[in-house]
Amino acid sequence: MKNTGKESIIDEFAKWQKEQGKADGTIKTYVGVLEKFQSWLTTKNISLDQISKNDVQLYMDYLEEQQKNAGTIEKYLAAISVFSRFLGRSQIILDIKRKEKIKESEMPESLEESEEKQLLLEVEFDGNLRNIAIVYTLLYTGIRISELCDLNFDDIKLTDKKGTLLVKDKNGEIERIIPLSKEVRKHLKNYIDSLNTNREALFVSSTYKRLSTRAVQYVLQKYDVNPHKLRHTFCQKLINKGIDIHTVAKLAGHKDVNVTKRYTSDVELNLEKVIDQAFSG
Repeated sequence: MKNTGKESIIDEFAKWQKEQGKADGTIKTYVGVLEKFQSWLTTKNISLDQISKNDVQLYMDYLEEQQKNAGTIEKYLAAISVFSRFLGRSQIILDIKRKEKIKESEMPESLEESEEKQLLLEVEFDGNLRNIAIVYTLLYTGIRISELCDLNFDDIKLTDKKGTLLVKDKNGEIERIIPLSKEVRKHLKNYIDSLNTNREALFVSSTYKRLSTRAVQYVLQKYDVNPHKLRHTFCQKLINKGIDIHTVAKLAGHKDVNVTKRYTSDVELNLEKVIDQAFSG
């Protein structure tokens, strides 16, 4: 990179791209992204030519907060990635976390009603209170397996008629609160009452160590099901009951509502079928 002033850094980048034989349209797109990135950096008193990995990550987080979709965020990161090569510091974009791009045609796999009933019958028949509570919690709250394993006793609030589950981030801040239905309250209470421990973790092994995601996956394999399928079933059931996608997204912890929209395809097809049946001949 040439030794240039701060004001001309984007112009110098554009010239460098031109020398690389890049199309004018591509250069214009990259420049547009960098100008927006520069404006955001200015509010934090950071110059574009001095960006760090942390600055890039915070900007990706900011874009998510602005409800940018995964495709747009990917394009922003691609432009910043090329710019980082121009700076001679490609390492600043390594392992940057951002939204996963979801294929719109990808329909999540969920349990049919009969499969759900069979699963619950099997796990209850085996009689392991912890495993029963795990299956009901995953199926009736839609939390991720990592969120299940991170649960502590004080994240579950139970009374005779109500209950809530708190999902917290790594800093212990509450991300969302999920109401607990009667069935899951019952099985969580049965499990909690069976424990003779003052430890922090809710779901533990026989030696009272916090369960790992691998351990939970192993438990579920016995019933020929996985955590993703239980989470998908939770979301699909809500959509099928007519709950709006923004509420479902909030309960599931989807940052991008487009992820939630995947569950509506079957519902739209069912609505067409209902209309055909109602108004045919």
